[in-house]
Amino acid sequence: MSSATRILAYVIPHRGKIALSVLFAFLVAVLWSLNLSAAFPLVKLLLQQQSLTEYVETNIAEANAELDERQRRVAHIDKLIANLPANAASSPEQVELLREQAKQQALASEASRTALLMNWLKTSVLPWLPNDQFAMLAMLLGVVLFATVLKSIFIVVQEVLVGSIVQLTAMSIRKDCLRKVLHLDYQTLSHNGTSDLMSRFTYDMNVLTQGLTLLGGKVIREPLKAMGCIVFAFLVNWRLTLISMLFVPLVGLVFYRIGRKLKVASKKMMESMSKLYKTLEETFDSLKVVIAFNGGHKHRARFHRENKEYYRKAMKLVHFDALTSPTTEIMGLFAVFIALLPGAYLVMRETKSIWGVNLASEPMDMAQLTLLYVLLAGTLDPIRKLSTVYAKLKRSTAAADRVFHLMDQKTLVKQSPKAQKAPRHTREIHFSDVTFSYYCNDEAAIRPPVLKDVDLRVTAGDVVVVVGENGSGKSTLVNLLPRYYDPDHGAVLIDGIDIRDVRLASLRDQISVVTQETLLFDETIYENIRYGRPSANRDEVITAAKQAHAFDFINELPDGFETCVGEKGGRFSGGQRQRIALARAILRDPTILILDEATSAVDAQSEKQIHAALREFAEGRTVFMITHSVSQSILDFVDKIAVMDQGHLIAYGSHESLIETCPVYRNLYRAQTEQRQSSDATRNIIPLASKKANEKTDRAARPTGSDG
Repeated sequence: MSSATRILAYVIPHRGKIALSVLFAFLVAVLWSLNLSAAFPLVKLLLQQQSLTEYVETNIAEANAELDERQRRVAHIDKLIANLPANAASSPEQVELLREQAKQQALASEASRTALLMNWLKTSVLPWLPNDQFAMLAMLLGVVLFATVLKSIFIVVQEVLVGSIVQLTAMSIRKDCLRKVLHLDYQTLSHNGTSDLMSRFTYDMNVLTQGLTLLGGKVIREPLKAMGCIVFAFLVNWRLTLISMLFVPLVGLVFYRIGRKLKVASKKMMESMSKLYKTLEETFDSLKVVIAFNGGHKHRARFHRENKEYYRKAMKLVHFDALTSPTTEIMGLFAVFIALLPGAYLVMRETKSIWGVNLASEPMDMAQLTLLYVLLAGTLDPIRKLSTVYAKLKRSTAAADRVFHLMDQKTLVKQSPKAQKAPRHTREIHFSDVTFSYYCNDEAAIRPPVLKDVDLRVTAGDVVVVVGENGSGKSTLVNLLPRYYDPDHGAVLIDGIDIRDVRLASLRDQISVVTQETLLFDETIYENIRYGRPSANRDEVITAAKQAHAFDFINELPDGFETCVGEKGGRFSGGQRQRIALARAILRDPTILILDEATSAVDAQSEKQIHAALREFAEGRTVFMITHSVSQSILDFVDKIAVMDQGHLIAYGSHESLIETCPVYRNLYRAQTEQRQSSDATRNIIPLASKKANEKTDRAARPTGSDG
């Protein structure tokens, strides 16, 4: 299904407003054509000094005379046909007479229509018009002014209607796009990247909205204006107007070729904009590092490169866009001139044919030629406006393709149609021979497995610490539980049920996660904690904060729980953020709690408080703690330790047994112990050194001879 068809599905619900918009566009086109048609009476009045009454009377007389002449010739041909011999049927002579008869009948019909039109003008219109030529001119100019004002009002109304339709359509597309994105798995979203997603939701959607605005406004209104001029031009002289239409196929071919290149150039430019977003995102998210390492010049250089690349791709679009308008205007002028020159010949030679080819039913005068020229020239303005929006429409099409491509992405974590509600976890979690590799869309760069045949059984209610070096797969293993990813081989079973056979929502309702990078929303503390369970009341939120040892510092704040945490919780320390995040996890009342390096960025005191809170909360729940450092405060309530190494589970058991049987764990624990002892010694030395320095300063400050 094309992007245009898919957009139409979002536009159709607003068909009432669309119909009104088209109606006003049609009225604008009619008024535009009528205003241009005022050129005819103006020429008659100003240049030819002929009143409209005289013009109508003259045309009635000429039309009646023309009709009488054609009827006389038809009657004469009828006699000639009747006098032909009986055996002359279908003879060349009879065929020629029949052709001439048909021609004369057509001319008679045309003269009859002219006579009827002029008689209608004489009886229905002229009585309402002033006889004085100047008064007639003033009234004509007043009518043109009134029609112009009315046309402007209709344009405003149409633009407002189109704007409403466009904004409602864009709002629906954004909502559906976010809904689809939130149904994608974590791995797919990470692969897309935040900058690319933001680019599609902001820049691409803005370009798409601009295109829809043009499509509903100018792209409907301007062709109707051009068609109105062409219809009126056909009424003046259909033969000359038809000649001017010879350039239409050529214009269509040029637009088609330029359009294909415009779409490709637009798509590349939007991809370049995504890279610009990525550069800015990385710079602003890493400001501390950029400032500390004086890395501003490096980021400026990178931004400059991406900016130049965007400029290069944008200029391709500018070149194609620059070609469109003059090319269209030149072809439009050719179309006007190819009709004007023969028309001028007919007027100046006072004839109705060129080289024996009839180009008019009767000799044209200057007023008719002027009207024809004005009408054909009137088509140039709509065509010129359309040519200026053509590039924007192609950019909009490319943007729509990118937005719908995002909406069409398939999640790697799928819910089975027969999935059942997950029963509350009570017995065991089993990672059964799990193997997993991260997804890569480049087959030439397939990553090696992160997990390799991991088999782990965890009894319900156990607190399990998962340790290992960086890249050992400890976080990946635990992240299989909430189905951030699915294993390539093997299965994760909760109480004997494969988690791929249960509903995602019911599975995740039983799990709470506290990550290394504390993720808080720019709302109040109360709303951040209640995010764990939106239906919770205030007493439950306060209880969760107390369990997380967060209530005391929250209560000391001037606004208490109504204090806004700021962007990413930036108004609070790392320990405070972690305790708010822990309160959020506690409020959820999960059966499974995942702590992914939850205390790696906090001080020793905050770590002890968090561990104290966990010791109370872990009772009766299965807890997975991913950590680099196994401290004594963790060992006080941990049940088992899982040791990961290069994707393999190499040991699982108590701390005491692993110290004796697992060299990898023993070395890791000793290194951490030595590091903590060194840190403690450093903390003790600094106050002592400070004390001695103060004593030395005091002695130096004493007066000479003082007995102190």
